[in-house]
Parts: sequence; C-alpha cells; structure tokens
Amino acid sequence: MKLLSILTLTIFLAVFAVPCLLSAEEYRVRGGKADDFTDSKGRVWRGAQQNDQAWGGWIEAAPRIAEVANLTDGAKAQAQEAGYDIELFYAVSWAQFPATVKYQFKTGNGSFDVTYLVGEHWSPNNRGFDIIIEDEIVEPLYVTPGKDEIDIKKYDAIEVTDGTLDFNFAGNRETGKGDLNAMFSALEAVPSASTAVDAKAKLTTTWGALKNNRQ
Repeated sequence: MKLLSILTLTIFLAVFAVPCLLSAEEYRVRGGKADDFTDSKGRVWRGAQQNDQAWGGWIEAAPRIAEVANLTDGAKAQAQEAGYDIELFYAVSWAQFPATVKYQFKTGNGSFDVTYLVGEHWSPNNRGFDIIIEDEIVEPLYVTPGKDEIDIKKYDAIEVTDGTLDFNFAGNRETGKGDLNAMFSALEAVPSASTAVDAKAKLTTTWGALKNNRQ
C-alpha cells in the first residue's frame, strides 16, 4: 500500500503539478541586443538578437539593429510610470521593408497578456506597420511615435494552442507613411490572470487528491 501511494504521488506530480508550474513562466526580450539585461525589478530580459534558444528567438532572418540615442523627459517619465526601465527603449530590432520582423516565444499552450514596447530613433510619426500576434493583426496600421519618444501597447488574453507565441511586425503601405521598416524595442508575455487562476485551482485539486490517496 505504501509503494502504491508513492507511485500515485509521483504520477500526479508528473502529470498535473509540473505543467501548472510551467504555465506560470514569463517571457521577456529586449530588441537590438544579444546580451541579457536584468531590470530594477529583477526581471530578466533576454537579448532579442538570438535564435533557437530554449525560450525562443527570431524566425527566418535575423533582425537588423539600431540605437535610440536619446529619449525625451516625457518618454522617460512614461516608461517609469508604466513600470519599465528606460534602458529597454534605447535600441530596436528592425527589418527593411518588405522584410518583416518575426519573433517567437516557446511558451507552451495557454493564455498570455502581451506587451509591445518601442522607442522611435528616426522617423517621427512616419513609420507604419501592422503588429501581428498569433497570425492575428492586433494593431492594424500602427504608427510609431515622434523621434525620441516611446510607445507601450498591451494585448490581453492572447491564446496559444500550438506551443509557441508568434510575433510578426510587417510594414503596411496602407498606413500612408514613408517609412515601412517595422521594429520593436522589447516584448513581454506573462500568463493571463485566468491562466494563473486555473493553474492554482488545478494544483489545489492535485494536492487534495494526493492527500486523500495517502490516507
């Protein structure tokens, strides 16, 4: 009976508890850099100029890089108010139109809240493209802000069913802008609140079942 209880415990941990823990993982990258960056909150942002990493990477062609030399005081305040270090906005990963920037997080399945961050280094309100996540245009005809300014966009409850969270930033002539070179400064994906609640409930159920089996 004791051996049976141990086997039951092992099976439940393998099948239920581990997936619950994995679903809570968060993913962050910063554009234009290959080295990782730990922000003031202790969060690690992977260098986006990498491919085929355990956490993801760029797809097909490596993005180009550019530096954002300056940020306005307003931009710095905007970043800090949103809870992001200004260092995240000082570089970008970009593609020369008609090429696009394709990126991927190896998240596993689930629902994720995604944040797109960008600092404009060159084309003030003149860079237009579509922001595409999981093959859906979540921000059609997007136009970046003024030079040395930043923008932060959040898209909640993005569903992943194929194991990877895919991004595509693609220039679009319909924006009417003169610069169609798409880009990003940083990307963040955290499990949606609903996913976290489901994981917690499933883990509670698992431990309840384990307790009953041990009695």
